[in-house]
Amino acid sequence: MTRFVMNKKDDLVDSALDGMIYASPWQNLVRLQVDPHIRIVMRRDWQKQQVALISGGGSGHEPAHVGFIGKGMLTAAVCGDVFASPSVDAVYNAILHLTGEAGCLLIVKNYTGDRLNFGLAAEKARKAGFSVNMVIVGDDVALPDNPQPRGVAGTLLVHKVAGFAAERGDDLAAVTEAAEAASRSTATMGVALSGCHLPDEESSERVPDGSVEMGLGIHGEPGVDVMQTQNAQQLVQHLLEKVMPDNDQRCALLVNNLGGMSALEMSLITRELIASPRSQQCDYLIGPAPLMTALDMKGFSVTCLTLNPLLEEAICAPVEVTGWVNAVKIVPLAPVVVTREASAQPAQPSDNPRVAAMVNAICDTLIASEGDLNRLDAQVGDGDTGSTFAVGARQIKRECADHQLPLDALPDLLAITGERLATVMGGSSGVLMAIFFTAAAQQLADGDRLPVALQQGLDKMKQYGGARPGDRTMIDALQPAIEALVAGQSLAVAAEAAQQGSDATAGMGKARAGRSSYLNSANLNGVPDPGSVAVARVFAALTQL
Repeated sequence: MTRFVMNKKDDLVDSALDGMIYASPWQNLVRLQVDPHIRIVMRRDWQKQQVALISGGGSGHEPAHVGFIGKGMLTAAVCGDVFASPSVDAVYNAILHLTGEAGCLLIVKNYTGDRLNFGLAAEKARKAGFSVNMVIVGDDVALPDNPQPRGVAGTLLVHKVAGFAAERGDDLAAVTEAAEAASRSTATMGVALSGCHLPDEESSERVPDGSVEMGLGIHGEPGVDVMQTQNAQQLVQHLLEKVMPDNDQRCALLVNNLGGMSALEMSLITRELIASPRSQQCDYLIGPAPLMTALDMKGFSVTCLTLNPLLEEAICAPVEVTGWVNAVKIVPLAPVVVTREASAQPAQPSDNPRVAAMVNAICDTLIASEGDLNRLDAQVGDGDTGSTFAVGARQIKRECADHQLPLDALPDLLAITGERLATVMGGSSGVLMAIFFTAAAQQLADGDRLPVALQQGLDKMKQYGGARPGDRTMIDALQPAIEALVAGQSLAVAAEAAQQGSDATAGMGKARAGRSSYLNSANLNGVPDPGSVAVARVFAALTQL
């Protein structure tokens, strides 16, 4: 089963190239129309006044290589089918139509197909009288003993350095030497949680759950090792040990999203990279960004460029291309420190074994239900209800264990609970529960019984949250339980009312509040609201004390 949005597989690459040309903010890309089977994208403003820089290879690595065409980087890219090298004829025509008296440099990733096709095209062009050099980039250090290391994301740094030299007017020999210096100074290694999916091709997931594959290629080639962890700190440390030089030379780090990582994950990875003691000699950061991707591969790579004055100047020089991310100087984090303003006076901690038992029962129930509630919420919401409740429960449980709560002063306990939940719980659930406990605390402080105080908390929750019974929310379990307590019924009766209210949400059809309100009734049918399930489980746990 394909995981691609496309029209026809045969038109995929050509249509995608057109889309990239349309989207270029510099409006400086154009197709070099040679033949329907040849795909060459070039600088629109090219006048052959400098050394031409031509790269390319198989498609599927976007924004590479078209995204790096423009002033300060590539002159043109020759594009093959997905993960397939362009033909000799395609490369040869690019050289012939783009090369002037200054000559041409081919920048080639170290794969057999690319070496052969670009190499033969270079030989034919030389025979035709053109000055052509070729630099083969092999920055992958996953297999240190491999005599033919693969060219991966570090190739982009070679584009950048060669582009800088060519743009300032260096001759072919100098541009070639700059590119070779960048290639020699570059080391890359990647890691992925899953492979990539080719258009119209079946694919299997070979990476076990909870593991990652180290050193896999940008075409989905198997890696060198499987690590049984997905801990960002451990992965980053392993990669840095592979790519960083053993001396104290200054470096730049390029952080590349292989296509399927979320921005949140890439930001975490970046933080771990910079925070690692292993990277303290790094001066510049490039990324995180999708630069040299492998279709939708869920993974990332880290490239280290050992700097000298030329390479440092080159990576910092401005360019007019779509895909490049400006190098930024790494500086320490310096947060603005202020005094936290408390919204209420702290209460004096006190002990009450019975109340402590109830608090712990509630917290333990929510923590144990985290996975179940998340799975339910994944069907009717955004999949985080269990985690949200568990975060609040863990905080309250910690403070209870550390004797920080006013357990013998119930109004203060409810008020403190409201404050804590507003701070640690995210989303609407945290605010709603904070409103519930804060309003209940005030009513209890005014002298009302606990059930009446809870009723006041529920009323405020409904007022600000907008939900009512029948809207398919936690209120469908909470309101009947509290009403039973207000009426003088036992805790067991209240727990049964909560369970019945929760069960009823599974058959309510269209939700009218909360995240579930964005789904149609067909998606919700038979699935109880996770918030109501949490309420029912809490009341059931309290009956066991």
